[in-house]
Amino acid sequence: MTTENIISSALEHGFTAAVPLKPESIDCKTQVRDMCEACKAYNTTWICPPACGSIEQCSERVLSYPRGVIVQTTGQLEDELDGEGMMEAGRVHGENLKVFYKFLRDSFKGDELLALCAGGCGRCAKCTYPDEPCRFPDEQTSSMEAYGMLIAEVCKDNNVPYYYGKGTITYVSCYLFR
Repeated sequence: MTTENIISSALEHGFTAAVPLKPESIDCKTQVRDMCEACKAYNTTWICPPACGSIEQCSERVLSYPRGVIVQTTGQLEDELDGEGMMEAGRVHGENLKVFYKFLRDSFKGDELLALCAGGCGRCAKCTYPDEPCRFPDEQTSSMEAYGMLIAEVCKDNNVPYYYGKGTITYVSCYLFR
C-alpha cells in the first residue's frame, strides 16, 4: 500500500487531516518522556513507560520505519472551556484510530506497522501489567508522548498545522510502516 493510498484511506476513515510523516524527523526526547511520570497510567500499563521501552528503544523502533503518516481529528468547540466538545473530538479520534488501525493490520503484518496514538489505552478496566501479558497485544498503541515525541514539533517538522485557530482542538496520532 502506498503512502498516498494510506492518506486517502485515512481521510475516508474520518480523520480531518492526514499527511506523510518522515520518521527521521522525529526526535524522541527524554524531557517529554519524563512528563509521563506525573500521569496515573505511568508504570501501570503495557503501553506506557516504562513497559513500552526505554526512550532509546522507542527512538530505535521509530527510526526503523522508512515511512509514516500523521493523522489528525480537529473538533470545533463552543468556547475554550467546552469540555464536552473536547471529549467528543477525542472520542471520535480514538474511534477512527481503532477502526483505521484494524484496516491497516489487514495490509501490514507483525512489526511492519506501528501505531502511536493520542492518550492511553483504556481498553481494559484494569491492565494485566506487569503480572500477565496484554490481553490484546495486536491492538496495542502507545502514545506519541510515551515515545518522547513533542507533538507540535512533529507536526511542524512534517508541514502540518497543530493549531487550527480559536475554538478548535486537534488530536494527533501517527502510523509508521515498513
